[in-house]
Amino acid sequence: MEEKVCECSSNENSDYDDDEFYLQNASDEEDFQFSPGSLPKLQFRNTKSKGRWNEEMGMAELLEKNGKMWVTTGIVRKGKIYTSVEETLYLMELEAFDLLDNDDISISLSKMYEKVAGGKFGCCWELFEAYRHLKSLGYIIARHDVAWSLKSVRSSIKSSDLEGTEENKQLVDMVSKVEVSIDKLFGDLKINDLKPDFDVYLPNNRFRKSSPGDPNFLLYLSRGHPPSKAEIEVLERQCGGIPLKICLVTEGRVIFFSFDKVELPVLT
Repeated sequence: MEEKVCECSSNENSDYDDDEFYLQNASDEEDFQFSPGSLPKLQFRNTKSKGRWNEEMGMAELLEKNGKMWVTTGIVRKGKIYTSVEETLYLMELEAFDLLDNDDISISLSKMYEKVAGGKFGCCWELFEAYRHLKSLGYIIARHDVAWSLKSVRSSIKSSDLEGTEENKQLVDMVSKVEVSIDKLFGDLKINDLKPDFDVYLPNNRFRKSSPGDPNFLLYLSRGHPPSKAEIEVLERQCGGIPLKICLVTEGRVIFFSFDKVELPVLT
């Protein structure tokens, strides 16, 4: 088995395009600064975005939006933006997001660390470290099998032009799954399920939630040890031809590796 390793330290039903609306109304509250050989840095001004945490959902609903990061952060449902626990914590670490509870009391960073460390809402500490590392490098990341918006799924059906075919029926089924209540979106997720964890896109200033395209690769967090050959085969069957990368987080180090091919030993 040939292995490549990279080690690092640590409203939807309307006719308008939700994401075009967000892009047109995005403010310049943060500046993206890049320099050769360094990680991208976000420098935020005084105005922060604001959201309210919903414990049952395991997500935050955006209340006040400031900055361009919302073009590539959060999912859109019925004209609202919701952020997963890892997205919420990452933005809070950047001091770009004020989070409130149902009584409009601020939730501290330490409280969110506890939620992630507790392994709830389909996330765990190692998965957050992988997310944070890739995000800091400029990658665009989403939960696997969670559509950015319903419009992106509907667009794929219109563009397929496969009326009456089996593939079109599968796309219709996909819409039905995506339209499940937002309250249940992460409720049944288990962090030990054998499936990819994240869809990962290369940095792209033209990215749109309404038409994201295929991710550049899918990421699976290895829980404590590299997956077996049989587990890798199960994961790759779920990828539909999209490259799969395995992530291992140990002692603060985030390691990514992939397998180009599998060679069985020849018995003589």
